[in-house]
Amino acid sequence: MFEPVVATLITSMARTVTGARSLWMGCAPEPVQRIYFANHSSHGDFVLLWASLPPALRKLTRPVAGSDYWNKSALRRYIISRVFNGVLIDRERKDPVDNPLQPMLDALEQGHSLIIFPEGTRNPEDGLLPFKSGVYHLAKSYPQAQLIPVWIANLNRVMPKGRVLPLPLLCTTSFGAPLQLDADESKEQFLTRSREALLALAPEHS
Repeated sequence: MFEPVVATLITSMARTVTGARSLWMGCAPEPVQRIYFANHSSHGDFVLLWASLPPALRKLTRPVAGSDYWNKSALRRYIISRVFNGVLIDRERKDPVDNPLQPMLDALEQGHSLIIFPEGTRNPEDGLLPFKSGVYHLAKSYPQAQLIPVWIANLNRVMPKGRVLPLPLLCTTSFGAPLQLDADESKEQFLTRSREALLALAPEHS
């Protein structure tokens, strides 16, 4: 099986190119079930976040990704499915009766942790787009998992769109304190609170 070797090569390259540092500011890298939610500015975000976890946690953690992008070629399918054991979701919802969260809930039931991006799409600008409701529904449907905000800093500047070689900038992944959905908290309140918790980890806000 070549997949573990490929995963090691990809993560080692990601950490070398970005000089990535992991800052565990509000939690420790413990083997507990978690949903890591992060800002999204690059297709490399989940790779860097996954690479920032200790090896033992990587085996338990699966990135959530859009099937429309990752099913476009055999190489992409191999990387997301065989190397990273990703959870693919249908962002276009071709069948409206399907629950788009079901693949994530199935992965959680199997004992895995997840990496998600609540903005729903890449945001090349500073700050955060409004959160989609998926993170709220996951928190409501699966309260056993800790929700951990993770701010990924500088990755969109290391490899800006159209650039072939990376710029020598330091990237950091900052892990915040766990969140849980309060019993009397509305969807809007939770999305605002979780977005603010993530934004507070950004270097310009911390």
